[in-house]
Amino acid sequence: LLQDANNSSVLNNDVVGAFLQSRPVAGLSRPVEIQFWHDMVLDASNATCVFWQPGADAGSTGNWSTEGCETTHEEGTVICHCDHLTYFAVLLVPVGALSPAQLASLTHISTIGCSLSAAATLCTFLLCCFSSRRAPTSTPCPPPSYRQRLRDNTARIHMHLLAALLLLNCSFLLSTPLAAGSEGLCQVTAALLHASLLCTLAWMATEAFHLLLLLVKVYNIYIQHYLLKLCLFAWGLPVLAVVAVFVFKRDTYGYHAISTPESYRNMTMCWLTSLPAYYATLCYAGLILLFNMLVLGKVVTILRRIQRQKGQARKDWVTVLGLTCLLGTTWGLAFFSFGIFFVPQLYLFTILNSLQG
Repeated sequence: LLQDANNSSVLNNDVVGAFLQSRPVAGLSRPVEIQFWHDMVLDASNATCVFWQPGADAGSTGNWSTEGCETTHEEGTVICHCDHLTYFAVLLVPVGALSPAQLASLTHISTIGCSLSAAATLCTFLLCCFSSRRAPTSTPCPPPSYRQRLRDNTARIHMHLLAALLLLNCSFLLSTPLAAGSEGLCQVTAALLHASLLCTLAWMATEAFHLLLLLVKVYNIYIQHYLLKLCLFAWGLPVLAVVAVFVFKRDTYGYHAISTPESYRNMTMCWLTSLPAYYATLCYAGLILLFNMLVLGKVVTILRRIQRQKGQARKDWVTVLGLTCLLGTTWGLAFFSFGIFFVPQLYLFTILNSLQG
């Protein structure tokens, strides 16, 4: 009878109702106390007192709300203090669910971080474009060496990564407001967000590969059309994959709801709606991050072999810290979203990666 749209679970399936026949009771200065007994391990993180809030229309589903109720936990007992009379229960919060306050704070952090990152990325991208325009010289120069060509490509690769990050930040910022629009527009936004994420990860892998050639490779291996091949890998393959999915299985993209224990405070964004697509993206990110971590480990080994001078060690670790951001190793925090690490990981992941640009 009292079941919301999310099929939320209540403690022992117990619902207690308290009413006055003459009139509704609300705003009590001395709250009523309702006790629920149990033999489970419960605390504020997985159980909270709620009351039933009927739907606004005759045909709409109601939901559980915590407004006006406070929860106290004692051994074997959950005590509810509420300032009104209605139907009461103890809502069991699923593991990994965010509270409304946590969801709101993470939303604010990601919005501010991505906005700052997009602005900084755009400024850096424009600065790189202007600085790359060098005045032509009339003095003939000898043909560049292999390593000189690699160094010349470094700035271009950085610019491509900046462009991918800018696209990722902008599409993420649009994914929530456009979820209020039509389904077709939301699907296009979700596909754009997915493509920009895949391209960003691919350009991080390209940065690692280029760094490997600069620092580790001994033999001068010439790669014809080097930058073009990198673009085909980091831009072409992800975009081709997303376009194929969008054309042949468009329902992979759409409205994605982020649930909280209070179902009426859910947040909706445009993102993947298919679990296989989500896990495929996770595997793709995992392989790239594994490769980048191996490259970073090799770079650290090389830096430790360099003869240490005064202040050299500090400089080396600053370089490693910069490479950690460049190669996107902080994205690996996504693989620690379980158990007690879930909420701290979300905050670290949101802060570090939203400010990556």
